[in-house]
Amino acid sequence: MKSALLLVTALGCLGCKAKPEPQPRSKDGSGSAVTVPAGSAGAASSTSFDVLPRAELNRWAVRTNLPLYWIADADDDKAVDPDEVASLLFYPTSGTPAAKWVEGGKLTPAFTTAYATIVAASRAAPPDPSTDEGKRQLLIGRDLDQGRTTLVRSDLTALSADDKAFVGHMMKIGSLVDELYDLQNGSAALISKLPADAASHSAFRRNRGPKCVGPATENDPLCSAIPGAPKPIFDLYPPELQGEDKFCAKLEARKDAKELLHAHFSVIRGSGDDLKAVPYTEAYKPQMSAIARELEAAADAMKDPAEAALVTYLRAAAKSFETNDWIPADEAWAKMTVDNSKWYVRIAPDEVYWEPCSQKAGVHLTFARINQASKAWQQKLVPVQQEMEAAIAARAGAPYTARKVTFHLPDFIDIIINAGDDRDALGATIGQSLPNWGPVANEGRGRTVAMTNINTDLDSMAARRAQAESLLDAASMKTYASSPEPSLLNTILHEACHNLGPAHEYKVGGKAAGEVFSGPIASMMEELKAQTGALFLVEFLRAKKLIPDALAANTYADGLVWAFGHTSQGMYTGSKERKTYPNLAAIQIGFLLEKGALTWDPKAMAANGKDTGAFTIHRDKLIPAVQEMMSTAAGIKARGDRKAAEELIKKYVDASTVVPHELIRERFGRHPKPSFVYAVAL
Repeated sequence: MKSALLLVTALGCLGCKAKPEPQPRSKDGSGSAVTVPAGSAGAASSTSFDVLPRAELNRWAVRTNLPLYWIADADDDKAVDPDEVASLLFYPTSGTPAAKWVEGGKLTPAFTTAYATIVAASRAAPPDPSTDEGKRQLLIGRDLDQGRTTLVRSDLTALSADDKAFVGHMMKIGSLVDELYDLQNGSAALISKLPADAASHSAFRRNRGPKCVGPATENDPLCSAIPGAPKPIFDLYPPELQGEDKFCAKLEARKDAKELLHAHFSVIRGSGDDLKAVPYTEAYKPQMSAIARELEAAADAMKDPAEAALVTYLRAAAKSFETNDWIPADEAWAKMTVDNSKWYVRIAPDEVYWEPCSQKAGVHLTFARINQASKAWQQKLVPVQQEMEAAIAARAGAPYTARKVTFHLPDFIDIIINAGDDRDALGATIGQSLPNWGPVANEGRGRTVAMTNINTDLDSMAARRAQAESLLDAASMKTYASSPEPSLLNTILHEACHNLGPAHEYKVGGKAAGEVFSGPIASMMEELKAQTGALFLVEFLRAKKLIPDALAANTYADGLVWAFGHTSQGMYTGSKERKTYPNLAAIQIGFLLEKGALTWDPKAMAANGKDTGAFTIHRDKLIPAVQEMMSTAAGIKARGDRKAAEELIKKYVDASTVVPHELIRERFGRHPKPSFVYAVAL
């Protein structure tokens, strides 16, 4: 009764404004007042949907776990219009009548009810901080607020009926992939423990489990979507094993570690010393079989004869979900190009960063449309890819020697949906090179992609510029461009470098990187090599006149802002797992500071004119420093030098004597990170 009363009270004032108006305005296009259905929570007279500013409406929609997003105030009237709202995917009510916000060009009664719920939540008294539960709920709200909902919206209404049927199957596959991933990461086993409050449900949904993920809350033991902060038990390993400290290191020390731990497409079952590797297709047979059936259905639905390569891949992937042999699917996938398909689909277990030991591949789906603009960059980079390999090999040194590389460079894709390991709570993958293992990877026949509709919205670009201006001085900000191109080039070169130099399948003394460095450090060193390579190749391309001087300068600045951003996220998760990208970013900043390519002046004014203390980029020292950093990163991988890798971590990641971790964290933390949400119109 109390919550219903609060809702009625709030809705009764939805039309209130600072300036008086004779009547509430209708925003449904009908010319009449919008009314809440009789008997519904919040029933009242009318509303013009202008109570909350856009950013606040979107923030509180997340807090109330409602799949509602105000896209933009296109007519600048400070109120929601039917053509300005999106219904989001991956929420419990997504796709139901309760989440249908627009019908016949008008806002629906369901929208009115949802709007009332959001406004009521924004006006409700905060939880009581004197109780543990009140503190927990306050922390959950703070964790959610560290994400800024950022929309990835695909309008597919112009597709043919056959293509729409294909998309429908891909959406179902996304849901099935989510279910399997939630089983793998242990969140599925905890969902029944969620309390009643909407914010906790929203945090659990967004964070893919109970743990808080915001930089300011992830290390607070009380911050959890579930009271008591239960630790997720990954289904990949025996529960009793995960209760031990450093259980990954204990697995690494076993004589059968290669069969148990380094088998990327298997789980470990058993107890005590009696452990065995069980293939995904056996451990998750019902889930894998369901995905295989839906992949076959998607292949059957695709009637376009020009999509033969896509159909071949879908059928090969379906078979791999039944056999656990991913090589045939990789072969079929590698044959897809921007010239023989308008779709991009990758469904497989691929990346390992998501789990504590960084060894087991997480299942994911990337579903996108090909953006033909990639052809221009392919024409520039493919002819010099062998020269890029030679340049990085020279920096890596012995025992690595340059090899023939023939990978695709790069495909641009516009994301439709990300599912499973692809969908992060904060931030998103903006580039990827796959596969990570097998003959397609070994022989340089994989695919590199850059996601061209991620972080390119006006909200994200404005926030990133403000973050950069809080750390860089005015002179350095002159080389920072508020356009997507420098960031896109950084992504392209980063992903290209996963195929250059000592990569995933490279071995030293017969041992792969995961065995030499341990899983988490191996992952970090590969990403350090790739991101350092991205900076290193900027001068390579500029010297060949493949990019102009201005773009080179902009790309360096963008790469440093990227590093500041990742450093600001902290070096370890709340459960003490290594964060791959923040670790490598801190190493880069620390290295460049020590070489004088980047300097810190505590008395200098930042470019925003507000913060005292700023970094300066020294272009004359930057290029030689990056070259030396390339030799360091690639050389460590080439030699399998674990001691040198650990020294980098000790110096720049685990200490603050060189890198001012907290200062970077505080300034970047003023702006929420993008938290991507998805909408598809069919």
